[in-house]
Amino acid sequence: MSKSVGADYRHYAKQAVFSGLREAGEAEFKYYHLTAADAPVPDEVAALGEAWFATHAGTTVEPGDCGFVLLHRCGADFYFLLVSVWRGANELWEAVWYRHGDMAAFAPFDPAYPDAAGVVRPTFCVWELGIVAHEALAWGRYLASSRDDTDRAAWRCDIFNGLV
Repeated sequence: MSKSVGADYRHYAKQAVFSGLREAGEAEFKYYHLTAADAPVPDEVAALGEAWFATHAGTTVEPGDCGFVLLHRCGADFYFLLVSVWRGANELWEAVWYRHGDMAAFAPFDPAYPDAAGVVRPTFCVWELGIVAHEALAWGRYLASSRDDTDRAAWRCDIFNGLV
């Protein structure tokens, strides 16, 4: 038994649903919802996720960024909004936002960014990594291409739906 996994933990699959392409601050994103199959993102929370693109994308991402955003329902009333962009050609950069309970909007998740250098910090959970793995392969295909408009269009269409 690992100290990382409690004896009472029971793992289950979650559903990744591609929710469309989004543009914000001259950046392009693939947008996903990640939930238990029987607990989709409520409309109110989905609307807050959509509002993030208009409200915060300009301060979080740079013009020309390409990436993906995961709206992950982590329980009854806790959500992560994980904003990931490709920079330095092949590096994945991430900003973490969250909503808990009846918060009016998503807010930066400060615990993901400890002040001390070299401190282990959270990145992605096993469910999120299913989408990240697909997107890493999709970006690799784009990098290996001639990276013209046709290739960029192919990257936009290279999406994931399914159980993770």
